[in-house]
Amino acid sequence: MEFNKMESLLEKYFEGETSIAEENELKDYFSSSNVAPHLEQYRPLFGYFTEAKEQKFTNNLPLVSKKRKVAWLSIAASIIVMLSIGTYSYFEVNTVDENRELGTYDDPEEALEATQKALAMLSDNVNVGVEGVQYLQVYEITKDKVFVE
Repeated sequence: MEFNKMESLLEKYFEGETSIAEENELKDYFSSSNVAPHLEQYRPLFGYFTEAKEQKFTNNLPLVSKKRKVAWLSIAASIIVMLSIGTYSYFEVNTVDENRELGTYDDPEEALEATQKALAMLSDNVNVGVEGVQYLQVYEITKDKVFVE
């Protein structure tokens, strides 16, 4: 009778449905000497809990002061702030200089030459796109010849 009760408690334990009182009953049963032979395999599982209670931690843990961590964090944060300010000012100065040089030509011939160069580059890129569209038109015509509806 007691074996059947322990088997049902074990089943409930492995399904996670036992109460604390039932778990204590299982621990007491498996720590006793009259355990059923077919339940001996579970003895180490429940014996572990009694052994773990007896263990004591004897090592000393070194305590790290929080002041040292705060000091290092503040130094690191100030370095990051200084680097970000320096980086921002460096790139801001360069963009201001670049903006002053955009689109200003004193010599009209030089301006004409730069405009012709820009238009030639634009024309080359547009012609590449037009060639691609022409290939699509050839494809459409060929497709219509092959797949007659």
